[in-house]
Amino acid sequence: MAILPIVTYNDPILRKETKPIQENSESLQRLIDEMFETMYNSNGVGLAAPQIGQDIQLFVMDADVMTEEIDNEDNLGPLVFINPEIIAKEGEKIKMEEGCLSIPEVRDDVTRPERVTVSFQNRDFETEKMTVSGWVSRVIQHEYDHLQGILFLDHLSAFRRRLHRSALKKIQNGKLETKYPIAAKKVPGEG
Repeated sequence: MAILPIVTYNDPILRKETKPIQENSESLQRLIDEMFETMYNSNGVGLAAPQIGQDIQLFVMDADVMTEEIDNEDNLGPLVFINPEIIAKEGEKIKMEEGCLSIPEVRDDVTRPERVTVSFQNRDFETEKMTVSGWVSRVIQHEYDHLQGILFLDHLSAFRRRLHRSALKKIQNGKLETKYPIAAKKVPGEG
């Protein structure tokens, strides 16, 4: 297994819609293991395939570190979402701070529905459906957005995005140091 470099917000793959995964395979299982290893190494709670340069409908998450402090949320452990589809968003819209491994050191408040129902295939390619709220719901919505080519910055007002301009420029120019490996900045005309 390997820790994979994470692509940053200026990489075009983060703006692409992803493709469904057609079948289970050894390479898919290895990728899932590497995504978990990469996520834990980066102190993340979720990681979507586009963030490691793959345009497939896959994300992994483990929000237990977030839910351990909240009595009313169950710890679900590591979860794998293959070909997920959010089929319902319900409840009050809640504003909470979010960050993203592909946009290091940038955090801001994002408003999202408190509860979602998601249909997906698990690691064994069995279809599941779950309704969740709280942090688990937020992480699912954030990672699902990645599969649609949407970043959490897209949920901010133009004013709020402008406040992050200098940090984004540092990321774009490769001048931001992270505690985890990031992919080299793509240069137009190269690969």
